[in-house]
Amino acid sequence: MIVSRLGILRRWLRSRIRRYRVQLALTLRMTLAAILGLILAQLLDLPLPLWTVLTALIVTQMSVGRSLKTSIDYMLSTIGGTIYGGALAILIPHKSEWSLLLVLFLAVAPLSLLAALKRNLNAVPVSSIIIVLMPAIAHAGGPLEAAIFRVLEVTLGVMVGLLVSFLVLPAGGHRLGRQEAARVMDLLAEVLARLLPGKVADVEAEALARLYERIALALTDLATCAAEGEQERKARLSAEPDIRPLRETLARLRQDVVTVRRVVRGDPWPEPLHSRLGPKLVEVGRAGGEYLRAGSIELVARRPPPSSARLEAAFVAAAKEIAALRSEGLTRSLPDDMVGRFFALSFSLDQMRRNLRELDGQLERSAGDH
Repeated sequence: MIVSRLGILRRWLRSRIRRYRVQLALTLRMTLAAILGLILAQLLDLPLPLWTVLTALIVTQMSVGRSLKTSIDYMLSTIGGTIYGGALAILIPHKSEWSLLLVLFLAVAPLSLLAALKRNLNAVPVSSIIIVLMPAIAHAGGPLEAAIFRVLEVTLGVMVGLLVSFLVLPAGGHRLGRQEAARVMDLLAEVLARLLPGKVADVEAEALARLYERIALALTDLATCAAEGEQERKARLSAEPDIRPLRETLARLRQDVVTVRRVVRGDPWPEPLHSRLGPKLVEVGRAGGEYLRAGSIELVARRPPPSSARLEAAFVAAAKEIAALRSEGLTRSLPDDMVGRFFALSFSLDQMRRNLRELDGQLERSAGDH
């Protein structure tokens, strides 16, 4: 009994670790970066190891590309804000409270405007404020000494954060992007699985709205990962293929799925359209969901895509039925809005089929580049 429970516990732990391995790796990297930053700052006898530790934590990001971009932006912000704040503190005496308020205004207002215009430089006003106020608060040396130590502490933190990001369970933007793409495919599969003709209940409509929101967020995260992957490619830190085309295909596929579902779940089709089209659309949804779920697994594992034979057969059957209904003249007696839905369905199914074929080719290339 005990052995059996231990086996169950081990399997549960392994599944949790696999599911949250990216988050656990980031946790480990951030912890090591903070500890290493503090040790090195103390060994170098820097006056404020806090800035080294905080910088190391800020630089240690989910992916190597994001860490690299954060490092560049943070160093530029620190150096720029430090130079500006140091110049203000040296050139404008601020012994009294009113003069200190004036210097603080000059240190914050222009750089806050710059940070609002250039989001990647949002740390510029912070560095300027530190240089202006820190000597008075910490009873340290003058602004020049504070500026020098500020740059040294931040530089050390950046070096520690980058070193840990590169060496400790590094996660590339392209790999994270593939995981986000797989998440989009799983969510699209869940929507396709509900491709049943007829009116939709309010509860199901709310569930679908939440699914659409999750797909949109996953596509946004995928775009971010793709940009980070390109940052790594430009820095020659990765030879992975560009995943932006995959993101564009999934975005188009999302639009196809939403359109088809909206057309299918309107007012019920009159007979015999309902009885003839319904089963064909259900099969398209089932085959599409099955393909996307299997494809998401193969994408993450960098293996060839699953067979699309059933999916292709479902599209062929639906297209033939639509063509037969048209040739038999069964659409002539339909109301104008129903005719519009019928042709919109035909066009959307064709677009979905085309984009799924393109997705299949991209999955094949992703596996071949491994």
